Amino acid sequence: MRAVLPLAGLILAGVTNLSAQAAASLSPQVREFVSVDAPVVALTHVQLIDGTGGPVAGDQTVIIANGRIQAVGRSGAVQVPAGATVLELPGHTVIPGIVGLHDHIVYETNNRIVDLNFTGPRLYLAGGVTTIRTNGALEPYSELGLKHEIEEGKSPGPRMHISGPHISGGGPFDIGLPGNRVLWFRFVKTPEEARRVVAYWTQEGADWFKLYTRITRAAAAAVVDEAHKRGAKAMGHLCSITFREAAALGMDNVDHGFLTNTDYDPLKQPDQCPGDYRQRLVAVDINSDEVRATFRDLVAKHVAMTGTPAAFEASIPNRPPLDQRVLDALDPEVRAEYLGVRNQRAMSRDTTPLLLFRKALQYEVAFVKAGGLLAAGEDPSNGNLPGFGDQRNYELYVEAGFTPAQAVQVMTANGAKVLGESDSLGTVTAGKLADLVVIDGDPVANPADIKKVVTVFKGGVGYDSAKLIASVRGLVGVR
Repeated sequence: MRAVLPLAGLILAGVTNLSAQAAASLSPQVREFVSVDAPVVALTHVQLIDGTGGPVAGDQTVIIANGRIQAVGRSGAVQVPAGATVLELPGHTVIPGIVGLHDHIVYETNNRIVDLNFTGPRLYLAGGVTTIRTNGALEPYSELGLKHEIEEGKSPGPRMHISGPHISGGGPFDIGLPGNRVLWFRFVKTPEEARRVVAYWTQEGADWFKLYTRITRAAAAAVVDEAHKRGAKAMGHLCSITFREAAALGMDNVDHGFLTNTDYDPLKQPDQCPGDYRQRLVAVDINSDEVRATFRDLVAKHVAMTGTPAAFEASIPNRPPLDQRVLDALDPEVRAEYLGVRNQRAMSRDTTPLLLFRKALQYEVAFVKAGGLLAAGEDPSNGNLPGFGDQRNYELYVEAGFTPAQAVQVMTANGAKVLGESDSLGTVTAGKLADLVVIDGDPVANPADIKKVVTVFKGGVGYDSAKLIASVRGLVGVR
């Protein structure tokens, strides 16, 4: 007999039917957030955005068995196994687990940068983010330890791909880093130093390396070469190196898109980061030959781009809409700082940030049209919180002109492809891991519904989004 459960009754029923294998692998501190842990689960009568970029499908059923997706298809046409826990979910939407490629375990403001080893992973998972790349670590050992705790079922959170420290040229005074931001960086002067950094951190467990704004081409080439020799990859928040140079160097991924690319700056000098180049980006024509040349090089060399629209939106007056979830999650002192900065920006009459932001979105749409592989991340900072920022990216990509299906593809399947995990993650496809996000609403008709996450499945185990969010109330920015 099938157990048919309304969503409201899911938490109690799910906890009392924990399978022996799942119960053995999850600590009590993790199990308290589990709402579904049955060996076989059927999500029925859902709207499905499957991550492939294909048409949105209505009235679908997804079968989860032993942590993987067993079957997907029209409700009534897919056979629900006997004894399955059935979730009747009309009015709900299912998407793949989000793959965040610029998802730090830190929170950064104008005055501080804080490790979020407690609150960050919970918020990512609550927001539907089941896999992240940390994209440069404040404390790599701390993140490596967190990764193992999550894998061992001791802490709730997403799967983690760990990056080593930011690798840059120059020194802290060249970058102008206040406070403990300098801890992010390993400053290298020679290619040999760069190779040593990569050799050390790959042995410790890092599988990505982030190049930063003052890196030289010679040092970057050494990082890329050494990383590839050791089975790791290289991405970058660039400036001293242009995107076309990054492609020529064999980098795997460039971050942030238009607003970090100096290909178009007439004052750019080799291996130098022109400090005011963004002011000159305003004049760039997204449809110009020089932009098309950048795209041709990136596509030809298979260099992916990671967009972070939610991070850049935070610098624009009166954007994004004020989110009560953010205010509730922030530590009171950090909340006051965020509101103060936001109010100060609201008084600005400078239209340049908005113009650049819109160009950045146009740039990413044009890159995809040119055949480029675009993924997404959020870069937590200034009210852009883990998980919530990933959700906001969806709204911004729809605003930019992507279809809902394309926006979900960028945030899921494309991220899995960049990580080399397309065989296991990124789409709602039979045989893949059951990483799924259940949304109480229709983000196709109303993009803001992307925030209405109810249950997040990671490897077939369903987590209660509301409980995870409640567990960090008032703590973000301090732990």
